[in-house]
Amino acid sequence: MSSGPTSGLAAVSSALLAMSRHLEVRDVLKTIVASARELLDAEYAALGVPDDHGGFAQFVVDGVSDAQWKAIGPLPRQHGILAAMLSEATPQRLADVRTDPRFEGWPSTHPEMSDFLGLPVRDGDEVIGALFLANKRCAAPAGRCGFTEEDEELLGILAQHAAIALTNARLYERSRELTIAEERSRLAHELHDAVSQKLFSLRLTAQAAAALVDRDPARARDEMRQVAALAAEAADELRAAVVELRPAALDEDGLAATLRTQVQVLDRAHTARVTFTGRSVRALPAAQEEAALRVAQEALHNALRHSGATRVDVVLERRGHGAVLRVTDDGAGFDPGTVRRAGRHLGLVSMRDRAGGVGGTLTVESAPGKGTTIEMEVPGG
Repeated sequence: MSSGPTSGLAAVSSALLAMSRHLEVRDVLKTIVASARELLDAEYAALGVPDDHGGFAQFVVDGVSDAQWKAIGPLPRQHGILAAMLSEATPQRLADVRTDPRFEGWPSTHPEMSDFLGLPVRDGDEVIGALFLANKRCAAPAGRCGFTEEDEELLGILAQHAAIALTNARLYERSRELTIAEERSRLAHELHDAVSQKLFSLRLTAQAAAALVDRDPARARDEMRQVAALAAEAADELRAAVVELRPAALDEDGLAATLRTQVQVLDRAHTARVTFTGRSVRALPAAQEEAALRVAQEALHNALRHSGATRVDVVLERRGHGAVLRVTDDGAGFDPGTVRRAGRHLGLVSMRDRAGGVGGTLTVESAPGKGTTIEMEVPGG
């Protein structure tokens, strides 16, 4: 193992503390990978969380730039050395991964890797991930150090704690999802009861007014005034329910954190790569944050369900006192003018209404075969 500031017990302790600070699954994965790479002084590190279809639900890398990662292409499948770690649940320490008979090659833009150390991440008997490092840095000018047995032991300690951190993060996210679902169910019942009563009264009163129009116009007018009052009350009930249905996570965490969490969930749920970038965004008025969240959700739904996109990027950044939300996909695209003429809006009218309702603007850039960018700007407070 290399000596220096990142070696020894202090480095292990720092890595474990860093993992314990995060509750979101993607943040935990990134911290595990970065900690492992720094701890063992490797050029590259990665952690893959397998899905049930021969691929990876999540795959996080460290040591590879965004441009390199984009050029590499789709996520790897569960084959070769990665498959061995997942299926056999055994450590893999190789002097040169390229000479192993299980090695099946990689894309032309993939970085060159030689020495390799990989361990399964296990929760009891279940393998929940594959953590691996490549290209151990060596102080000797022309030497090849490779990974040692001590490195393997250290990574084993890290993998055990990574399993705990990852399991805790999953439980946290699941708990939050259940809490939100339970709260929405409660509000839905309350909304149904309150508004149903108002609408029932409204219908009876309207029927009474219709029966009185010819024989007692004065009483009919009174009944119609009652209809108006009941309609106003029903509208108030609906508005109150909508306010209560504002996502709990938005109230607790703010727009950037809520978007990040939702994007992480979508990234796991879809084959398309979904990313989020937040840049120095200050808190916005509640109505603007909710409108931005709803626009992002609508744009993400369109991109993932209808466009055939392989990548969707969500960016939230500060602009003056306000913010700009941008959702970009590399999907099929469309002609906005044709969509309007055909009477199909893909939610564009709703998104524009939401933006305009909080003093913001919405712009749409798209063309057939060129992908789509939805941009919403809000003024802030």
